[in-house]
Amino acid sequence: MRRLAASALLVCCAAAFAADAPAKPKPSPAEALKLLKEGNARFLAGQSAHPRSDLERVKLAGQADQADYAYATVIACSDSRVPVERLFDAGVMDLFVIRVAGNVVDTDEAGSIEYGLAHVKTPVLVVLGHTQCGAVNAVTQAALGHGHALERNIPPLVDNIAPAVARARLRFPALKDAELVAKGIEENVWQSIEDLFVRSAAVRKLAKDGTVKIVGAVYDVGSAEIRWLDEAHTAKLLEEAEQNPKRAVEPMAEPAPKPEAAAKP
Repeated sequence: MRRLAASALLVCCAAAFAADAPAKPKPSPAEALKLLKEGNARFLAGQSAHPRSDLERVKLAGQADQADYAYATVIACSDSRVPVERLFDAGVMDLFVIRVAGNVVDTDEAGSIEYGLAHVKTPVLVVLGHTQCGAVNAVTQAALGHGHALERNIPPLVDNIAPAVARARLRFPALKDAELVAKGIEENVWQSIEDLFVRSAAVRKLAKDGTVKIVGAVYDVGSAEIRWLDEAHTAKLLEEAEQNPKRAVEPMAEPAPKPEAAAKP
C-alpha cells in the first residue's frame, strides 16, 4: 500500500510539474512550417504521433496562455473532410484555427487571423484550400450558367470566390467541370491571401518584417497529401497590395468613444 501511495504521489507531482513547466521558445517561421510539413508527412504515412493530446495537455490549456504554445494559424474550409489538427498531426494548443466555407477572408476571418498572428503570436499562417471544394464548385457552376438557388446568406459568403473562378476561366479557357474547379480552388487560395493583405495593414507589416510567414496550400481530401504553393507568389501579392489604393492603411482600430457622463439630476 505504501508503495502504491508513493507511486501515486510521484505521478501527481510529475503532472503538477508538467503543468507548471515553462513553454519552450516559439519556433521561427521556417521552423514552424517545418513542423507542419513533418506532421502532414506522418499523417500521410499513417504514422501519426498524436502529440500533446492527452489530458495533461488539456489541464495545461486550462492554466496556460495559448500565446506561449501555438505555432501556426490556419484558415481552412469548414468541410468535414479537412480535419485540420489531424492532418498536421498537431495537439492541443498547437494551432489557432479559423474555419469558414470556401476558406474565404472577409472581415470576420481577417480579424481572426490578426488575432492569431498579433496576439497568439503564431509565426506562420497557412491559407488552406482543399480538393473537391463545394463552395468553389458552386461558384464555378454559377459562372458557367449551371447555378441553382441558394439560401439567402450563402451568396454573400462565397462572393469572394468569384474573382478566383473568373481568373481560372481566363487562364484555362479549355478546361471544364472538375479540371476547371481544381484550378479555381488554387486561385481561391491566392484570392484569400490577396483579400487578407488588402484588408489588414497589420498582417502586411508582420509579413514584411519577416515576423510571420504566410503560405498557401491545397489539401487533397482523397490522399491526405498537402501541396504547398509557391511562396514567391505570396510575396508578389504582398507587393501588389502595398500599391492597391483600396488597401487598409491603419493597422489599429479607432478607439471606442468614451461614454458620456450621466446627466446630473
